[in-house]
Amino acid sequence: MFIMITRFLPWKFLVKRAARRYGVIDPLSIIARVRQFAQPSEVQEPIELLRAGIIFHARGLINSRAIQYNLDWVWPYWVEKQFNPKDSSFIPRGFSFSHVNLTHRNWTAIGHPDVPYYPIVDPQGLFTPLYDGWSIDCWVIARDGTQFIPSRMDGATQTIKKKDHGLSVETRLEKNGFTLDTKVRLERENRNFYACMEAEAASEKEAWLVVALRPYNPEGVQFIENIRFEKEPSFFWLVNRHTRVYMDQEPEKIIYSSYHEGDVLHKLNQLENSSETVEKVHCGVGLATSAAFFPISGKSRKVRIVTDVTREIPTGVGRKEYESNSWEKLLENAASLTVPDKRIGQLYDTALSTLLLLSAGEVVPGPYTYFRFWFRDACLMINAMLGVNLLDRVYRHLDTFPARRKWSGYFQSQQGEWDSNGQVLWILGRYLSVSGEKPSAAWLDAVFKGGEWIEKKRVRKKSGRPHEGLLPAGFSAEHLGPNDYYYWDDFWGLAGLQSAAEIARRYDSRALADRFERYAGDFEKTILSSIDSIPEARSRGCIPASPYRRMDAGAIGSLVADYPLQLLPAGDERISNTITYLMENCFHEGAFFQDMIHSGVNAYLTLDIAQSLLRHGDPRYRALFERVVDLASPTGQWPEAIHPLTGGGCMGDGQHGWAAAEFLMMIRSMFVREESGRLVIGSGVFPEWIESGDPVFFGPTATPFGPVSVAIQKTDQGAKVTVDNQWRSDPPEIEIRIPGCNPTVFDDKRERRLEAEVENT
Repeated sequence: MFIMITRFLPWKFLVKRAARRYGVIDPLSIIARVRQFAQPSEVQEPIELLRAGIIFHARGLINSRAIQYNLDWVWPYWVEKQFNPKDSSFIPRGFSFSHVNLTHRNWTAIGHPDVPYYPIVDPQGLFTPLYDGWSIDCWVIARDGTQFIPSRMDGATQTIKKKDHGLSVETRLEKNGFTLDTKVRLERENRNFYACMEAEAASEKEAWLVVALRPYNPEGVQFIENIRFEKEPSFFWLVNRHTRVYMDQEPEKIIYSSYHEGDVLHKLNQLENSSETVEKVHCGVGLATSAAFFPISGKSRKVRIVTDVTREIPTGVGRKEYESNSWEKLLENAASLTVPDKRIGQLYDTALSTLLLLSAGEVVPGPYTYFRFWFRDACLMINAMLGVNLLDRVYRHLDTFPARRKWSGYFQSQQGEWDSNGQVLWILGRYLSVSGEKPSAAWLDAVFKGGEWIEKKRVRKKSGRPHEGLLPAGFSAEHLGPNDYYYWDDFWGLAGLQSAAEIARRYDSRALADRFERYAGDFEKTILSSIDSIPEARSRGCIPASPYRRMDAGAIGSLVADYPLQLLPAGDERISNTITYLMENCFHEGAFFQDMIHSGVNAYLTLDIAQSLLRHGDPRYRALFERVVDLASPTGQWPEAIHPLTGGGCMGDGQHGWAAAEFLMMIRSMFVREESGRLVIGSGVFPEWIESGDPVFFGPTATPFGPVSVAIQKTDQGAKVTVDNQWRSDPPEIEIRIPGCNPTVFDDKRERRLEAEVENT
């Protein structure tokens, strides 16, 4: 009814008249101008991104009201840094509409691999037990007034550990005779879930360990309106009349404060000698705070704080049987890595845990900012799961994809993006290839209708313009720019059609396979013709982001034709030229710097370039890989984009699943990669790993020929390479290409264990 009414109302005239009446700029003219920067598209701005942006900046608007006028409060680490004019993280506020975390978007999730719930902890130990909720902080306050507050300090030591059947993050701070250790994890007791924090403080002088409720999280303000303390049946805060925060012992005292009274920190001395007992606080503004005091006796004190998060767990999860050893059960068949470099080994294990954690429910690229599903991230993360042999988990997720398809055949996760169909068809084909399984009727139907959608979606050819025959203009992968005819979408669409043809050939009919092969052949010719039509002055012999774009950082999307899709042969000159351009013009201190939208150093795109270099036999892959290792946080995570000065996250989620996936795939390619129907072994292994004499091992990894494991051992003349395999059909050609050794081809590939010795060059 509303839509029908608006059709008959001159709403554009009314908006313009209202703008003139109140002396503001006409918003419709601004929108029209903005859209002129992009190619015409059926979807101008994806509603999902608009919704996310509104939520993000709504929080930022609240931050702008709450933070800058109350800088005497204790704020999260990012605020203490970003609002400090003496710090390199400082950002002038000026006419900023909203204040958001642009310098230290770093956090680490804890949880279980079958429970899609992710409490997070920031680099200084601030613990957020509820999704997008308030936080718990720990301080040490001496009786002489000396304050030991983590967010106002640097130098925290933080580690992530997987032990005692669970994942935990431990943070340690030490300064001027004070020490504070915290450990956080998600626990289950019977059918209830608890976000647990253990804090232990030590002091050389009389002091308290203070546990504080804070109305914010690593994104900014999150409201606390009501806090009440109860002693029966146990000691707990009841926060916002909803959530219980238990303490394992009674505090010596608890103090409260509302926004108009200031931070609870300001009341420490005021209430020291007060006989007034307050057991609750209400704050209409939503910035209530409270602090529980535990005297440090015998130079140390330990407190356990438990938040009941059972109500927050998605329906059904808390009622299904949960195995306490689920980490071990899920990892028992996963690929393992053994190398002398402990840091790389730790990052591998952590990336593997991150993938499992972020695929507990739907596959999501992050535990907080990106806690929602996109086909793009899911397909790339699932590809890494295949690479580390998590086939059962992959099937569980892929089997949900056919039901996500729209009636038209469109696999839509974000309106106006045209890469998802190609990605879904490609990953379905990839799974069938490496698993040897047969597709269900639902899978086949999804593949064939999804392939038809790609063919129908292509722009019809009329006058020979460079975009005709390509997929429509769209927002694409978010890191490429305004709506345009992106080759990223086309390369994925081509790979999807090729996959559909292969699936039809193997599991359905030759006639259908021929049809998809025709689609793919025509699409490939169209893409290459479009690239060739770009004037040399604009393309520089490279592949720009679109036929209408000059060379810029958006060209990173075109490299998908090389990795992971291998649509172009290894060493293709256009790919090599594109890599050269990006490394000369779009790198910062050894890593890819995305100028557009993400505007930071990007770990997973740096690894994508490293993959292409490795495929081309270019030794520069190693420097890129090692730079990404250096960029990892102390807990082994990579934010989506990294601030070039602070080293902290500046865009997206602080723990990015796509980055973890590409790190795993890089390791896999260094040991085993596929190239034109053959396996290449050891082409990225570091020579010093072998020279150390320590065991070097990776596997098993799923390949189209069967699972493969690789072991390398130093010999007097070079190295002994062992390939354990379970071939499902005729064994492939196997090349050993260890850097510093002569290339070798296995002669006899029939045995389950293949051994060969390679000599140093």
